Amino acid sequence: MSIENNIETWKIRRLIQNLERLRGNGTSMISLLLSPRDAISKVQAMLATEMGTASHIKSKVNKLAVMSAITSAKERLKLYNRTPPNGLVIFCGTVIGEEGGSEKKYTIDFEPFRPLNTFKYICDNKFCTEPLFELLENDETYGFVIMDGAGCLFGTLQGANTTTLQQFSVQLPKKHGRGGQSAPRFARIRDEKRAHYVKKVAEAATFHFITDDKPNVKGLVLAGSANFKNDLSQSGVFDKRLSEVVIKIVDVSYGGEKGFEQAIKLSETALSNVKFVEEKQLISKYFEEIALDTGMICFGVEDTLHSLECGACEKVVCWEELEINRYEVRNPTTEEVTILHLNKEQEKNPKYFTDPETMIDFDVIKCEPLSEWLCEHYKDYGAKLEFISDKSQEGYQFVEGFGGIGGFLRFKIEMPEAVYDKEDNGGNGEGDEDTFDPEEDFI
Repeated sequence: MSIENNIETWKIRRLIQNLERLRGNGTSMISLLLSPRDAISKVQAMLATEMGTASHIKSKVNKLAVMSAITSAKERLKLYNRTPPNGLVIFCGTVIGEEGGSEKKYTIDFEPFRPLNTFKYICDNKFCTEPLFELLENDETYGFVIMDGAGCLFGTLQGANTTTLQQFSVQLPKKHGRGGQSAPRFARIRDEKRAHYVKKVAEAATFHFITDDKPNVKGLVLAGSANFKNDLSQSGVFDKRLSEVVIKIVDVSYGGEKGFEQAIKLSETALSNVKFVEEKQLISKYFEEIALDTGMICFGVEDTLHSLECGACEKVVCWEELEINRYEVRNPTTEEVTILHLNKEQEKNPKYFTDPETMIDFDVIKCEPLSEWLCEHYKDYGAKLEFISDKSQEGYQFVEGFGGIGGFLRFKIEMPEAVYDKEDNGGNGEGDEDTFDPEEDFI
């Protein structure tokens, strides 16, 4: 998965988590999802009809909330002259605050980074997020070669979409019981035709799956009901560039389209493990740099952001569930703006929001998750951003041992000495000064 799609996928996953926590009073929350084929004018007309229907709701409070949400959806649609190429997503309504707090309006609209295939209009006490899960599917393209004694099929799988690139049949001589002096000749002819068939498949695979001297698929699956698939993978005529991306060889009971479908089912685990393997390789490389003591990595929030601001950070590695918020606070006396990076425990401590000299509380200008800030600003520093999970052993060790954030450097830089409060286990508080030890203290 490309870096851009990796980040967009993370954004959608984070949005789904936030939406699923929201609840409304009655059916006052509208989910409107348009596919690229849906016309804005028709949807506006449908909402006008829904407005008339909502006016007959008996509960006055619920009626006003639903009509307000429909009005908000109509106003959002007016911002678009036509449906965007990837469709449109609108969520709006009156949501109940946390722990039964006051109600507030919630409205969001955006064009997804991948086309939506469905139209949805639902008015409920929660937002409908099921169609958004389609956007989380891996969009990488995988190649398939289905090869048996009757013929061969070349296809691709992208997300849930399959494409047949080429399919041809072949007639090969079978084994027989004819003996005598002709037996070696028949066996030789049979082997020659099989070798020619394997060569033809190998050449076609290069034609379909090699573009600009490199594979155009993320991985390649070889499948078949006979031993041809193994002969192909071991053949000297099979392109080495393709043999390097073969992720699985599977036995199927059929050839052609049925064999293609069966091969996809049998290789699901291998396809899902591709990103998992890439993640393990990335973190293993990170640990290797630490073991070699090259000085070309950074870890922890402060060191990573310092190297980012210096232009020294080439790639930021961030845990997808990082629970650190970025605060912009202003001292009302001096008007000085300070940036704080606090975890959940530190947020509860009022000392971080108070001037230690005057004991005057800071004004909070803005608060947002650090991971979301990185998504919006990593390109400003000429860096790349990779989100990782803690599902692998390497990922778990990175999260537990290095705070879930670090990076690869372009060049060595001097890191500022970390100041942490031993009582609060890190952060930006005043306390004893010491060098940050990754084996003992984490932000």
